[in-house]
Amino acid sequence: MTQKAKPALPVPSTSGGDEQPPDRLAAQLGALEAGMPPAMLRVAHFLNRNRVAVLAHSAAELAGMIGTSDASVVRAVQALGFRGLAELRQSIAASIASHSAPVSQMRQTLAEVDGETGGEEVADLVIDTHAESLAKLRTKQARAQIHAAIRVLHPAERIVIYAAGPSRPLAEYLRILLGRHGRAAKVIGQGGLALADELLDLSARDGLLILSYGEPYREVLRVVTEAQQALIPIVLVTDTPDSKIATAAQAVIAARRGRAERVALHGATLVALEALVMGLAAASRERTMRTLARLGTLRAALGRPGSRGGAD
Repeated sequence: MTQKAKPALPVPSTSGGDEQPPDRLAAQLGALEAGMPPAMLRVAHFLNRNRVAVLAHSAAELAGMIGTSDASVVRAVQALGFRGLAELRQSIAASIASHSAPVSQMRQTLAEVDGETGGEEVADLVIDTHAESLAKLRTKQARAQIHAAIRVLHPAERIVIYAAGPSRPLAEYLRILLGRHGRAAKVIGQGGLALADELLDLSARDGLLILSYGEPYREVLRVVTEAQQALIPIVLVTDTPDSKIATAAQAVIAARRGRAERVALHGATLVALEALVMGLAAASRERTMRTLARLGTLRAALGRPGSRGGAD
């Protein structure tokens, strides 16, 4: 029997140079969380993990996302040492400007090039980085991981793809490809309470494909727990194959997203996913060809005489 996922750990404080403002929210949460009541701690963790939402929404709107009252949100903010939501937003904005992963990663990437030809050098750097990542995918170990994932997902009546953030467009692309091959597919990955609606129809007839990078958040841990309870097999695609959710997966595909501490690049991930989808298509060859033939018939019916169309 697979292990149940453990609760998500608090997001650690981000360190930086002396010239950068400290991550006050993470520091305060780390110092105070041991003495916070569970309900307040839940709100505090949400604020820490969903900083963009804090910047964009009112206390009442945040309360709706968390499933609590706006007064509870304000109390949690004050318990963290801020006078109110406005001061918390100011602190988050300052922290994001200097400590956010995208900013830091872009700074590290651009630091590798200089001069008037920097744009050309960065373009070369991206190509070289993808070549390194693809070289990893060509190893016997990486191929075996993809082969194992095909075996895990092939029996499923429907493939549910969990993806959030920049991975979401990749998941939607996979959904289209799977549909063209005659496989039912669904994409999930909403944040907060909205995820609950997406989990309602999970069943043992599904297979779960998770795209998750770095330390997993509460939402993906909840998805894993639901999958385990419904006896749904899990395939994990990640750049952190030793993460806590990897122990719950029946197959793990390690897909690098570029060089460490540099801008995330998804080329290798896309190659691994397309290899997985094509493997599934070949495993159900008759269904794939039948569905593609149907697609061709529909396209022909929709096309106008003399029109070249725009579908791929």
